[in-house]
Amino acid sequence: MNSTIAGARRGRTLQIWTPEDKAFWEHEGEAIAKINLWISVPALFLAFAIWQVWSVVAVSLPSLGFQYSTDQLFWLAAAPALSGATLRIFYSFIVPITGGRRWTAISTASLLIPAIGIGLAVQDKTTTYPTMLTLALLCGLGGGNFSSSMANISYFFPKDRKGSALGLNAGLGNLGVSVVQFLSPIVVTVGVLGVFGGDPQTIVNKAGQSVQVWTQNAAFIWVPWIALLSVLSWFAMNDIADVKASFGAQSTIFFRKHTWLMCVLYLGTFGSFIGFAAGFPLLIKSQFPQVNPLAYAWLGPLVGASIRPFGGWLSDKVGGGVVTLWNFVVMALAVFGVLYFLPKGAGAFALPFGPAAGNFAGFFVFFLVLFVATGIGNGSTFRMIPVIFTELKMRDVVGQSEQARAQASKEGTVLGAAAVGFAAAFGAYGGFFIPKSYGTSISASGGPEAALWIFAAFYVLCMLITWRYYARANAEMPC
Repeated sequence: MNSTIAGARRGRTLQIWTPEDKAFWEHEGEAIAKINLWISVPALFLAFAIWQVWSVVAVSLPSLGFQYSTDQLFWLAAAPALSGATLRIFYSFIVPITGGRRWTAISTASLLIPAIGIGLAVQDKTTTYPTMLTLALLCGLGGGNFSSSMANISYFFPKDRKGSALGLNAGLGNLGVSVVQFLSPIVVTVGVLGVFGGDPQTIVNKAGQSVQVWTQNAAFIWVPWIALLSVLSWFAMNDIADVKASFGAQSTIFFRKHTWLMCVLYLGTFGSFIGFAAGFPLLIKSQFPQVNPLAYAWLGPLVGASIRPFGGWLSDKVGGGVVTLWNFVVMALAVFGVLYFLPKGAGAFALPFGPAAGNFAGFFVFFLVLFVATGIGNGSTFRMIPVIFTELKMRDVVGQSEQARAQASKEGTVLGAAAVGFAAAFGAYGGFFIPKSYGTSISASGGPEAALWIFAAFYVLCMLITWRYYARANAEMPC
């Protein structure tokens, strides 16, 4: 191996990084890329766990003695998505400014703030609602990490591996949503942190028995892992010297039509995933009060996150546009299935047919279909974006020199990464609007049906956009 290629490995900043060069990729690049990917995955996993911890904590607050209304509880579940989506706008552009290694370490360490804050707040029944809402907003630090993480990993892999790599990073990272919903009800029942976890709280369960719980464990359990991954990211990941660009250089994506079209599509896929995950426990509790929501809610994010790498891989094989198109067809039909199995109570927009008392099994199955579809769509849309922006830059240099094409490819990679991050920011607002829509719909019409009808109409719009620009014969940007 020549010294130039070997030099890519020395130090934490990679002076040489040409993943499209097959010789470089096989001899040096793939191993480095995989190290960065496999550190990025658990760091992103922790970010999602902190981002969505309120989906579990909010359900538990009434039993702890916190007197909050249903709408206030939906606000606590939705607020992290609002702040996280907003932070993603800034995080989208930060890796070329600070370096991926540095930012991964810093942004992961920032998760300690809400994790420790929530653990302390839930132990004190005098904690005010504005304080709880502030802590919920701080959980958005975890949501912001997604944009920088995905942008960073996109730089490490060649074009024909981006779909799979981004799918793995996002899919396995998204598992943090499911794990926090599955693990929290378990860890709060035991003083697993000993003297470091604080005193237990006494609640009355559904059987009328007094039991002790450590609700703070839902947040505290992540603290040592956050500290560990912050240190590991700093010392084991890499920055890429070539990935340097000002915000101004990256901001050209705002003037590209496809940036905004892909933002809409990603709102339909990831926005649905994170919104359904945030609101699912409270939706179950409000519509099927006889069901323990925490026994089931974690399964939706689990299947959605687990299937995401498959969505990226499938899109690498058959094209992201085709996969995304059929995905939205399935999502629209699945919403109709959910509506069919909801209780036909006071909801003004309920279907005029279907089981009057509802059917939880049918409702749950169709929601699982929705989660599966969001996961596949997450992978397919994120495969589309880098391909689109590289192709846009390459079209600008048709017939020009090899050097011009190489420079265009680099610029396309940087812009594609910025667009990936920005689309992730835009899509994350679904995590706010979906649970908030449930609360508003229930307050205004007596049930969540109005919100679900709006979601279905939006998926039809996404189908039309995907077909028009990316999936039909002679599409403007087939991908």
